[in-house]
Amino acid sequence: MTGINAQAGMSPQVNALYQQACSAEYQNDLPDAIEKLKQAIALAGNDSMLYTKLAGIYSDLGEYDLALQAYAKVLQLKPEDAFVYISVGSIYETQGKYQEALDAYKKSIQIFPEYKYNVLNVANVQYKMQDYKSAVQSYNKFLEIYPQHKEARENLAASYLVLDMPDKAVKEYTALYNKNASTFKDYANYGIALVKTGDYLKGSEILEKAVEFDTENTSCHISLALAYQELGNNDLALEQYEIVFKQLPNLHSVRLDYANLLADMKKNSEAVQQYKIYIQNYPNDVRAYKNMAIVYKRMNDLDSAIAGFEKTLALKSDDVDVKKDLAECYHAKKDYISALKYYDEVLKINPDDIEAKTNKAFALHALEQYDEAIALYESVLKVKDDPTVNANLTKAVVAQGFVFLNAKNYPKACEYFQKAVTRDSADDYAYYGLAKAYRGMDLNEKAAEMYEKAIALNPEKALYSTEYGDFISALYSSQTVFSETDNGDLAEISLNSDGDIQQQLKKSPDLSKNKDFIALGDENYRKKEFDLAIQNYQEALAINPSDEVTLLKIGNIYGLKNDNKTAAEFYKRAIVVKPDYADGWFNLGLAYANEKNYSEAKKSFAKVIDVNPQYAYAYYALAIAYETENNKSEALKYYRLFLQYNKDANNVAQVQDKIRSLEK
Repeated sequence: MTGINAQAGMSPQVNALYQQACSAEYQNDLPDAIEKLKQAIALAGNDSMLYTKLAGIYSDLGEYDLALQAYAKVLQLKPEDAFVYISVGSIYETQGKYQEALDAYKKSIQIFPEYKYNVLNVANVQYKMQDYKSAVQSYNKFLEIYPQHKEARENLAASYLVLDMPDKAVKEYTALYNKNASTFKDYANYGIALVKTGDYLKGSEILEKAVEFDTENTSCHISLALAYQELGNNDLALEQYEIVFKQLPNLHSVRLDYANLLADMKKNSEAVQQYKIYIQNYPNDVRAYKNMAIVYKRMNDLDSAIAGFEKTLALKSDDVDVKKDLAECYHAKKDYISALKYYDEVLKINPDDIEAKTNKAFALHALEQYDEAIALYESVLKVKDDPTVNANLTKAVVAQGFVFLNAKNYPKACEYFQKAVTRDSADDYAYYGLAKAYRGMDLNEKAAEMYEKAIALNPEKALYSTEYGDFISALYSSQTVFSETDNGDLAEISLNSDGDIQQQLKKSPDLSKNKDFIALGDENYRKKEFDLAIQNYQEALAINPSDEVTLLKIGNIYGLKNDNKTAAEFYKRAIVVKPDYADGWFNLGLAYANEKNYSEAKKSFAKVIDVNPQYAYAYYALAIAYETENNKSEALKYYRLFLQYNKDANNVAQVQDKIRSLEK
């Protein structure tokens, strides 16, 4: 209420009416106050105080248009009254006419710049007009003078948040919170600002308080979900997203984050469903296509993954990670040509990408472009030692060797196979390739050596043994083999043009000498002159290298000398010459057993039984091998089979004792 003292210059009658109006206002009889002021204005129409009082009462009644009319009259009478402009600005602000309010406040500042508090009015209107940039300037200007003003600092913080300046917003909110935590209420914006700055732990703590105060604040639930998601608290994040979609089922803008959470939780199908909903509403958001494609790739739905990655590139053609993913998807589908296209694009951007370079080499290898693959493998190995790349390089070198071998370019084939065995001396297939290449060049001794190395490294590979046997037969007989006649001489057996066997006894000195060397070897063997015996047997083999018995005898001598590895090599040569040679397989098994290689020993003894099921001691040897491995059930099985096939009564009691011992 305006003071009772009348303005100087009022007539007594006008003054009396003014005083009555003031009294009526004090008694809250505003209609009577208005009436008295109107009567006074009728007598003194140029008195600004009367209009000012009338405008104030109209404003109190909410009659803003009438109040503005009265203030307009005041400004006609006193155009430089700054406070009237403030009052006018306040009415416009109340009416939501923010531009008019702003103009009035600025006019007041223009007239009376010393009144700094009016800057707050300007700032508040700018804030309401969502002119946050201007509001920030005005609030900061005001706070330079009134730094403790809580409302101004709260609105400044909120403005910073809207302007996506979360660091500054957090600074303001933190100051407010630390000053008086008990009265602080803007937990929502404070928490949202903290999350935007990446302070997810503090942000989640503040937002938890925010949702306690306002459970329906969807923005808080969204930010809290993001905070939990970043902290790895996926179950809590999922709960918040469920609250969000319960409150606002059509709030699709957050479905991308929701889908990403589901993907992180390996809920792949649910994630894909959410990505699709998001894409329906935001069809040009490249992130959704990319992330959905990644999930499809993880699900091994390669066609859908490829479609997603291709769409991603259509929207963002320079995404090298997507190109790598596309290459890998096509690679997994064995579409190596398409894979190479994208590997090349990746390497054009990042020529030192080892992963892409390695995978490109694999693709080239699969396409049988061996030389290009070899060059890439070697390039990769200069940067890092990778066992898989190392092994594949050797395989590619061997494969290229076979390409040249098939083209009958034997020298070039040899070059590649030799490179392979230099890289890996245990690569049996490389030695096999060398054997074939040497054979093609008529380097038969080298060919035989390579066949034997291949067989030694992989005795189970039937191809090596079979081909070596054919090679030996063709090499030393020229389609002629030797057989003993009834009187013990060696006879030459050949094939006529019709394929019929013709046997011609040829008492050649060489064939007779073969028998002499064997006899001499046997004599030295009996005298335990083992080195001489080996020499005799080797001389016999020079005449007839496909004599499995002589090979076996040499192996036996090396066995007696405890050189089991050399013994095994001769046994292997014996069974190459004669694959169904039971004694050869049996003695090979004994050589393995002496080296405690029971796995290979058992295979050899089993082969004996395959060749000759009546071979009793193969069962016995198998039983001992299983007993050594503490496999009682298998040991018992083979001891019993031994008794079934054994014809030597001297061993029965001993084996029966073993059976009884194992059965305990």
